[in-house]
Amino acid sequence: MTQKTKIALVTGGSRGLGKDMAIKIARKGIDVILTYNNRKEDALAVVAEIEKLGQKASTLQLNVGDIKSFPAFITSLKEILESVFHTQKLDFLINNGGANLIIPSFADTTEENFDELMNMHFKGVFFFTQKILPFLNDEGGIVNISTGLTRVSFPGSGTYASMKGAIEVLTKYLAKELGPRYINVNVVAPGAIATDFSGGRLKNSVQMQEHIKSVTAIPRIGQAEDIGGIVAFLCTPESKWINAQRIEASGGLLI
Repeated sequence: MTQKTKIALVTGGSRGLGKDMAIKIARKGIDVILTYNNRKEDALAVVAEIEKLGQKASTLQLNVGDIKSFPAFITSLKEILESVFHTQKLDFLINNGGANLIIPSFADTTEENFDELMNMHFKGVFFFTQKILPFLNDEGGIVNISTGLTRVSFPGSGTYASMKGAIEVLTKYLAKELGPRYINVNVVAPGAIATDFSGGRLKNSVQMQEHIKSVTAIPRIGQAEDIGGIVAFLCTPESKWINAQRIEASGGLLI
């Protein structure tokens, strides 16, 4: 099977940041497989939007925190690659999927909270990437999504940010190990973005928005559309010499 058009796999691509990533990647002439956890209709709508752009797209269900489900996902991925894209490989992995928990403070964090966030944002990403590696073409790329909260701190985000900090370290090691295959691995770290993430806490709080604007060099709130283009750029030949980097997109939050 000869693969012509490159293919990106975007986890959590049915809404928010992941949706914008998937669409912006498609606009670069790249086919897209996007995953969803429980919003299949939203995912199918993104697929339809990508197809209108002239690219192939498909969607698969995935819970990024359920490591035991990965073998079944890989079986489905193989089938989709062959039946829809007529190939056995893909080129880019975007580790975006996940959610956050609203926890008042470090002292309030339970072991269950910790495990849930760890499984979604570190252990899940670690082992999912491991499962995908055999399907990743040489000269491809991996983009891990982190957070501005690994650089600045806000009460209640310590557990989530710690997992993302681990991902940032892992990114450097992946870049080193996959370098001989000419696969570049980078981190994109969004700042404060008004989406449904964290229960839409920022999106629904005018007070929080005003505070964020007051401490951001460009005084506005980030939108999903501010992130997808950066991820898409990292899937182009022009970005191949960018490797093991953390790219923060926060408008200059607390600089």
